[in-house]
Amino acid sequence: MNNITLKEIEAFVLNKKQFEINATMKETINQSFSFLKDFSKDKIIYGINTGFGPMAQFKIDDSELNELQYNLIRSHSSGTGNVLDDESVRAVLVARVNNFLQGNSGISYGVVEQLQLFLNHEIYPEIYEHGGVGASGDLVQLAHLALNLIGEGYVRYKNERRKTSDVLNELAIKPLAIELRDGLGLMNGTSCMTGIGAMNLIYSYRLMNWAIASSSMINELVEAYDDSFSVGLNEVKRHKGQLHVAERMRDFLASSKRIKQREELFADNAVLQQTEIKKKVQEYYSIRCVPQILGPIKETLDVAKQVIENEINSTNDNPIVRADEHNVFHGGNFHGDYVSLEMDKVKIVITKLTMLAERQLNFLLNSRLNDYFPPFLNTQKLGFNFGVQGMQFTATSTTAESQMLSNPMYVHSISNNNDNQDIVSMGTNSASITKKVVENGFQVMAIHMMAICQAIDLLPLETHKDLSANTKNVYELIRTVSATINEDIPQFEAIKKVTDLLKNSSFNF
Repeated sequence: MNNITLKEIEAFVLNKKQFEINATMKETINQSFSFLKDFSKDKIIYGINTGFGPMAQFKIDDSELNELQYNLIRSHSSGTGNVLDDESVRAVLVARVNNFLQGNSGISYGVVEQLQLFLNHEIYPEIYEHGGVGASGDLVQLAHLALNLIGEGYVRYKNERRKTSDVLNELAIKPLAIELRDGLGLMNGTSCMTGIGAMNLIYSYRLMNWAIASSSMINELVEAYDDSFSVGLNEVKRHKGQLHVAERMRDFLASSKRIKQREELFADNAVLQQTEIKKKVQEYYSIRCVPQILGPIKETLDVAKQVIENEINSTNDNPIVRADEHNVFHGGNFHGDYVSLEMDKVKIVITKLTMLAERQLNFLLNSRLNDYFPPFLNTQKLGFNFGVQGMQFTATSTTAESQMLSNPMYVHSISNNNDNQDIVSMGTNSASITKKVVENGFQVMAIHMMAICQAIDLLPLETHKDLSANTKNVYELIRTVSATINEDIPQFEAIKKVTDLLKNSSFNF
């Protein structure tokens, strides 16, 4: 067995670490294949000498068994819609090869070797977004993967769409020769939804990191009191996520001289004489309730991480070949409900994170709310210049799209396949929609971060020294790709640069 973590998936996908297969892994695969080859000689085994799905009642002649596997691959290569990006495809490859390394699929070693070659040579199968319903796994998406392994269809290689056969010839790689149940083994599985899901989580954790940073910075900008993220307040609420977020905020703001201690208000006798207290006693919820809002998001991501790691380290096709038990088990390990449910939960919480950023942005831009900054953080002539006004429309509309996309796929089962697949997971649909929600989150966060930096520029220069070291570091990072908005000039390129910066940065505090 080969167990990998989300951190290792990140290394394989984003850092393009080479995928190695040792002698023990190879021996495990060969033993599983040899066992199935002998075991199936005098037995009816689904997917070896039968038809597929509702056609499983038809026995296939021995002379047609090999061609049956090719027929399955070619007939199911019927995806539509957008082609998955290279990162997602690379994650799918990692997921599929690692599933096989568990040694319970009865596939030939050639399958594993071919997947390794595609990974390490950065050959990316053309996998379509729309396809399988996530019950017999990602049938259509993984059929396209299998199609490329046998040297057919198209791949992306060095940022170009090319015929698979041409790329393999160029690299002296032979097309995979399908044996026994290799075709079905490649296609029955949850690797597409799991690969996309893994990348969703990698980026969601990064987005979570920026949400804590931006929330800390806005508390600092408005000189909020410290008790909303204090130990005293948060330790009486027994949620690990909330405690984690509050601690991260305390760490982020440790060196700040702008955060107020509640004791200062208690000790201010002049305040007691005021009929209307000028300094806010409590901030708006988007500023004051950050640990309570981001806490459950952190816990949801942690649960999803465990599920994705379990899935990528599982055998999730059918049938399951157990050489150690000298048996073959028919069932439904390819059903994607685990991944589908977690992706639905992730898109819900990332939408909530995006909503928090959008509300904090609105607070900064509305001078009647913050009672500190000019309308739309305008540094120039009010009425004539527009400041950050135009960007808010984009943030709001993008947030609204994510709210709509947060409806669950998990419960949108539609019976199909002659009612053989009568309840399905829609796991890849869920993972793909979550990917869109995460991308939206980064776009809104980019606009929010640009506004925060704009607000810092509007502070009196002599107060900049009072900002926390972390706030200064984030400000300097954003300013490497985005300048202060003074004159009214197009901001779409700057938003894109900041979005990419946030998504690709591993900034830690």
